[in-house]
Amino acid sequence: MDIHLISPFDKIAKVALSESILNRANKNGYVNYYFYNLYKYADFPHQKIDDSPFGGGFGMILKPEPIFRIIDEIESKYKKQQKYRIVFPTPDGRILNQKISNELSKEEQLIFISGHYKGLDQRVRDELVTDEVSIGDYVLTGGDLPSLVIIDTIVRLIPGVIGKIESAKTDSFSNPLLDYPHYTRPESYRGLKVPDVLTSGHHENIDKWRQKKRLEKTKNRRPDLLEKFKNN
Repeated sequence: MDIHLISPFDKIAKVALSESILNRANKNGYVNYYFYNLYKYADFPHQKIDDSPFGGGFGMILKPEPIFRIIDEIESKYKKQQKYRIVFPTPDGRILNQKISNELSKEEQLIFISGHYKGLDQRVRDELVTDEVSIGDYVLTGGDLPSLVIIDTIVRLIPGVIGKIESAKTDSFSNPLLDYPHYTRPESYRGLKVPDVLTSGHHENIDKWRQKKRLEKTKNRRPDLLEKFKNN
């Protein structure tokens, strides 16, 4: 998979993607990251990437020209032989969920536009963007962190990135129910013991215990998910 990141502040993504699993995925050939700094594609000599909104109002709007130029460059590189999705993280997009991440993880080419300031020229959204995605009902200072959140949910689903894909498949929201509690060594610490069933070696009882805990946690924390689970 190739992931292209468009931003005025590409160092944010470069730092985050140089660590942990996201970096190993790149080094092991599962994903390639490409960075495009908007200032480098802006008009000379001022290289201005934003301007005031037509009709008045507060804040500045990201100009369309640099973004269109970057997309043109990407299209030229691949000669339009590969399909790609252009993702714009925005509070008024679809709320991110595991279904969206699974869907995007199957793409060969993904482009992320990280917005900043007051907004993004609507012509970019109308003509280029294929997916508008929100990571929650709140507002951040820019789109770099939301882009990274979405990328993290996608890359970990690429076969081979995580040692055992079964681990990802049992996470909360990969299933209708929330995840069960996890324990590791030592078996007892400061008087706090691991549940006996987990050290019993009885796999059927362990599976029953885990399912019970999933149901209990979902009922207490996300009863809406439990209703969906019962109705399916």
